[in-house]
Amino acid sequence: MGSVKGKLIAIGGAEDKGTDLETGQIHRNNLNFFELGILRRIVEETGGKSSRIEVVTTASMIPHEVGDNYLSAFGKIGCNNVGVMHIRNRADAAHEAYIERIQACDALMFSGGNQMRLTSTFGGTRFLDILMDRYRNEDGFVVAGTSAGAMAMSNTMIYEGNATRAHLKGEVKITTGLGFMNDVIFDSHFEKRGRFGRLAQAVASNPSCIGIGLGEDTGMLITEGNQMEAIGSGLVMIIDGHDIRHSNIADIPDGNPISMENLKVHFCEKGNGYKVRERIFMPEVQTGSVVKKQVDVE
Repeated sequence: MGSVKGKLIAIGGAEDKGTDLETGQIHRNNLNFFELGILRRIVEETGGKSSRIEVVTTASMIPHEVGDNYLSAFGKIGCNNVGVMHIRNRADAAHEAYIERIQACDALMFSGGNQMRLTSTFGGTRFLDILMDRYRNEDGFVVAGTSAGAMAMSNTMIYEGNATRAHLKGEVKITTGLGFMNDVIFDSHFEKRGRFGRLAQAVASNPSCIGIGLGEDTGMLITEGNQMEAIGSGLVMIIDGHDIRHSNIADIPDGNPISMENLKVHFCEKGNGYKVRERIFMPEVQTGSVVKKQVDVE
């Protein structure tokens, strides 16, 4: 894919419980906002408080509540140049007004909800083509996503899988995501919802991919499509299946327990990093060309 100039910020969630895929319930009272610290980092990486940020609420079934919540949360950190796009279907995604807005913004953020709403709405659209082109070719352009918005970022995407049955073959459902990053699989709400088995099965089925389990109030800032830095207050777990030796997943019937040997796991806290192509854990990330604009967003 060549070197990527933009930045991805994948966040584990904690704000939009619009549709919880494991219960099917809508939790309208549970929009308590996550990580002003992570929102600050998004603003910082985008270039400061005057940057134009567009929030896409497509994944959520309660988009207006979610959109208002983002406007309020960004406002609390002094960032008021924020727009909300309530794109509900493929026809909406083709509207010229939305196309113009994504061509003009400095960052785009996908809210949480249901990741299949993102892939089925944006897959193959001009909207996604423009976004992908800007992400690959423009220095400093930011694509952020939380919960479902993070899970949809990779080329290989989990769209279903009950955590309590994730050790059984066939319980974890995978499809094609939006494709901002290849060779990874993101999962969200990672330790809160006990999703280790779910991501491990996804990696066992796709061992060329690195699994990235994002805790709540936690994210990964990804530069050059490769170097990741953990941000936020919680845990990011890396699951590397490249060196799996024994694996039974291809040979057993659906519903049987999976077994595998030699799965590698790394725990990352804030400031730790990981290089995906090299599969190297870094105790400290060398930020290099990332210019810190801390003063601007205090």
